[in-house]
Amino acid sequence: MAAAPGAERDIDPEGLAAARPLLTDLYQATMALGYWRAGRAQDVAEFELFFRCCPFGGAFALAAGLRDCVRFLRAFRLRDADVQFLASVLPPDTEPAFFAHLRALDCSGVTVRALPEGSLAFPGVPLLQVSGPLLVVQLLETPLLCLVSYASLVATNAARLRLIAGPEKRLLEMGLRRAQGPDGGLTASTYSYLGGFDSSSNVLAGQLRGVPVAGTLAHSFVTSFSGTEVPPDPMLAPAAGEGPRVDLAGRVEVWLEAVCAHLGLGVQEPHRGERVAFVAYALAFPRAFQGLLDSYSMRRSGLPNFLAVALALGELGYQAVGVRLDSGDLLQQAREVRGVFRTAAAQFQVPWLESLPIAVSNNIDEEQLARLAQEGSEVDVIGIGTSLVTCPRQPALGCVYKLVAVGGQPRMKLTEDTEKQTLPGSKAAFRLLDSDGSLLLDLLQLAEELPPQAGQELRVWPRGAQKPRTVRPAHVESLLQLWVQQGQLCEPLPSLAESRAFAQLSLSRLSPAHKWLESPELYQVALSEQLQALVDRMRAGGPP
Repeated sequence: MAAAPGAERDIDPEGLAAARPLLTDLYQATMALGYWRAGRAQDVAEFELFFRCCPFGGAFALAAGLRDCVRFLRAFRLRDADVQFLASVLPPDTEPAFFAHLRALDCSGVTVRALPEGSLAFPGVPLLQVSGPLLVVQLLETPLLCLVSYASLVATNAARLRLIAGPEKRLLEMGLRRAQGPDGGLTASTYSYLGGFDSSSNVLAGQLRGVPVAGTLAHSFVTSFSGTEVPPDPMLAPAAGEGPRVDLAGRVEVWLEAVCAHLGLGVQEPHRGERVAFVAYALAFPRAFQGLLDSYSMRRSGLPNFLAVALALGELGYQAVGVRLDSGDLLQQAREVRGVFRTAAAQFQVPWLESLPIAVSNNIDEEQLARLAQEGSEVDVIGIGTSLVTCPRQPALGCVYKLVAVGGQPRMKLTEDTEKQTLPGSKAAFRLLDSDGSLLLDLLQLAEELPPQAGQELRVWPRGAQKPRTVRPAHVESLLQLWVQQGQLCEPLPSLAESRAFAQLSLSRLSPAHKWLESPELYQVALSEQLQALVDRMRAGGPP
């Protein structure tokens, strides 16, 4: 990960996009100067990044943001302009040698262990363990927190929404315009996909991150047409490519009469501008025509206009891909639309029309999603924006980055607020499972301890409990994987799609009681006897 001086042009642009070194708090720089003046810049230190409470009142979180952290570490280098700015905000008598030290910094001495992206994460269990020279790993605190906290929060929010929707509904993230800035928008699109959404409206997320993108048209497209417009070329060739081209607009008018007769409407009721807009869109996308039905009246205009265009396309061998509803009682309207599709499919002998996907959107939250996903719902695709990307129930995960060891010696934050006390020492983390594969608990222990063994009886201390319990796991999984060692990537990161699949597998292993979105059963995290003994000694003021 080291970069040669002057090699800024070779730095990964995605790494710079993830975060710049000065995307940090000033006190990181002031502490860096303090470490340097004390001769401690090269002391080997270890920090842990974790959260204290599961978000949204739930019992789990999904770990996310690792890929952005690795990109950031690989690109980490203070440019001349960065150092010059720090010189302007630090004391004017700061030695020039300190700034020379900053110019030479990189992450070639940094080691990172972390939960794989998409892992279940629980309070107190490290999402990241970061070790290396004290000055450097201190400077990494704020950027790493920024990269992990929101990514994990929005991935967890997406996972909750996926649990509500069930596996069959298609979920579209469409919150870019509601996100907290462009960086928040890109992060939300990336990690809502990891959390279980199927696609995003965000084109940049598709280009940079490989997120499947989806989208069709807005009301502005429909309402921009008055009905007097004439397409430059209204002719459309059959889908099979054989046969004469047909005037699509003319065929739509013919079909409109049949559709209105079927629906009991006057042929003048459907809005002509809307119909011309649908024809224009169908000419541009004959193989991907979707109708937005509620620009005027869903029943008297949007639906008959859509059917006329869809049936005209059907004559030429094309199949519309669906409709979208964006206002009103979405569940009831979807039922009405499906009913019309079924009768029209029979009336006009087009079987594919009966199962045409119905998409809905309009400020959908958890409560509304549960209604749209209920048994008997005719909704197939659900677009969610604001309530996904802004995480209104809990807008921050509250991750922290705490020092746990320096020079191989444990460090512990002791405070009157016991919830803010930290767990000292370099640690390993394990997930203990029962014989049926169900999760028993997560175990934190000192790194030098022997790993727990399947079938071996263990005495552990559940966090917050006053006494230990005994557990005999049938299976044991190591949680923290070595990703970066002394600045070198140990193995390629999984693709985003692979992490998404892993997240769904992880959630499938969680018990129903831990998946409850309201008042769930809390998952247990426990300490080994040796770690608990170290905590007790340091609380009592004794030597580690």
